Amino acid sequence: MAQLDFTLSAGPTVASARTLAALGAPITYHYDPDFLALFRRTQQKVATLFETTNDVVLMQGEAIVGLEGAARSLVRPGMHVLNLVQGVFGKGMGYWLTDFGAVLHEIEVPYDEAVSPESVEQYLDAHPEIELLTVVASETPSGTVSDMSRIGPICRSRGVLTLVDTVSGVGGMEFRTDEWGLDVCVAGAQKCLGGPPGVAMVTVSQAAWDAIEKNERAPRASYLSLLDWKEKWLIGGVFPYTPSVSDMHGLEACVDAMLEEGVDAAIERHRKSALVTRAGVRGLGMEIWPARDEIAAYCVTSVRLPDSIDHLELRKYVRERYGVMLSSGQGAGNLIRIAHMGPTASGLYPVVGIAALGRALVDLGHPVDIGAGVEAALATISSQS
Repeated sequence: MAQLDFTLSAGPTVASARTLAALGAPITYHYDPDFLALFRRTQQKVATLFETTNDVVLMQGEAIVGLEGAARSLVRPGMHVLNLVQGVFGKGMGYWLTDFGAVLHEIEVPYDEAVSPESVEQYLDAHPEIELLTVVASETPSGTVSDMSRIGPICRSRGVLTLVDTVSGVGGMEFRTDEWGLDVCVAGAQKCLGGPPGVAMVTVSQAAWDAIEKNERAPRASYLSLLDWKEKWLIGGVFPYTPSVSDMHGLEACVDAMLEEGVDAAIERHRKSALVTRAGVRGLGMEIWPARDEIAAYCVTSVRLPDSIDHLELRKYVRERYGVMLSSGQGAGNLIRIAHMGPTASGLYPVVGIAALGRALVDLGHPVDIGAGVEAALATISSQS
């Protein structure tokens, strides 16, 4: 097996030296005044990142803890919920909602497409009983995005709460929580921020808190409880349980780096890396998985594979032969993913991904034009300078 030289997977992605150094800071008592100050200022910085004045909860665990905690907190038995499905993560949310007692409504499209705002508007108008909409803003396995700038206001104008999975979105795509009227948003640090995978960043509007507090089934005295965080930490200044001190140091470092760069500049960096990668894919003679560029994510490029190539075997081969870690389709379809998020959304990282993918495909008997792919990627970088 080749040494792993490049991690171009769809998260956790590589972290900067600055973030790694912060993760190595001394472990202190979680009620040490310095740590309390760090925790509180990191909350404020995350709020700036989300562009919100809503409460921020930093749940200790990978982003899934925030998503499940938010869904359990909001959903009560018999509640009508509209779930938008354009990929495996959206589909998974539907299973949760049913398990939590929701009356499930879904708009589902093929996993290379995106649910249109128009279809959301029409469905909500036809079903006024719906109280909550759940959506994945950045569906990482498919490499597609949802237009939250339109879906959010559609919901807000109808009094429908929103639960938004933007785990791989914040920092890599435009995301304006307050301007778009979004209620509960969940992100992870291990994607476009290039941070540790141990903290879920959750924003909660007052309307969402009101709904959670009225829900007798909302978790309490639980690792999944948003109410515990509000009542004990946000109001009382006492942690509901011991937070991960090291992860919080890492989170502050990667958020600081993005705020210093500028959120808009970071998004532009991800956009340019996506364009480089798409150009390289098409230069190889391949096609991206999303049906249209308009719905393609900036943080990852999903590449459609021929039926003769298995995505899991291809990922394994690229890793073992060339020391490059890509991501497989994760159930979305027969595709391979080249991520460009965080530190890897820059420089020649996309070119490395194109070269490794192209060479592996040739090795496995599927002819592509490696030179044309690399040249197209490099030409795109040159045109951006």
